[in-house]
Amino acid sequence: MIVSIVIPTFNEAEAISAQVLRCLALNPRPEVIVVDGASDDGTLARAQVAGARTLAAPIRGRAHQMNAGVAIATGDILVFLHADVMLPQAAYAEMRKALLEAEVIGGAFRRRFDHPSLLLHLDCRLADLRGRLFGIFLGDQVMFIRREVFCHLGGFPEIRLFEDLALSRRMAAYGATRMVRSPVIASGRRFRQEGNLRRLCRDLHLIVLYFAGVDPEILARRYYQGYFDAREQLPAEAAAAGRYLGGKP
Repeated sequence: MIVSIVIPTFNEAEAISAQVLRCLALNPRPEVIVVDGASDDGTLARAQVAGARTLAAPIRGRAHQMNAGVAIATGDILVFLHADVMLPQAAYAEMRKALLEAEVIGGAFRRRFDHPSLLLHLDCRLADLRGRLFGIFLGDQVMFIRREVFCHLGGFPEIRLFEDLALSRRMAAYGATRMVRSPVIASGRRFRQEGNLRRLCRDLHLIVLYFAGVDPEILARRYYQGYFDAREQLPAEAAAAGRYLGGKP
């Protein structure tokens, strides 16, 4: 079992070196791939120095970046990790154990925040319940999947928001998924910046709109304010690398 950890980034210079080193310290050692969306703070260079394989994404956006990372990955197990979410050794080992069951195609982890807020703790408990009952996960729960299943399902839908929800729904419909009980630890930095209640209400509102059928393009521009602009299409030489599976899933 070879594990490839794919980390999509944008301006994560402060966090990426430590994240790559933590991942490379996992046992058995995984392949670590950092796929960047045109950062201007040296994220990609720091990731490379830390020991990751690095790639400048042909198209900006988390789904595009993760699909591009899979295209160069060598592992038969794919793990999609945010730059500000820690994957402890205990959780990593439990994931590998779960995947020894042939019927398990993938899953995600319980998530906890590095923040004492009771409101965030409640949000994590609700995410646990959603994952157990429906097999629906968000990206900061660290999704994992067998490579052959990922390819069969067409990779992440190349939408600008909620590609994680979309793929997890496809996974749940396709086969058995597991929620790993040992948690990953997510950063509460954005909640500290915006306020816990305000951030949670905004996220919940966008999720409701997504399930109601609102175009993810519209939702992405609300969520990533200023991220998708005139620079969203990356240099032509990078785009020439092509898209995962050679077309839209």
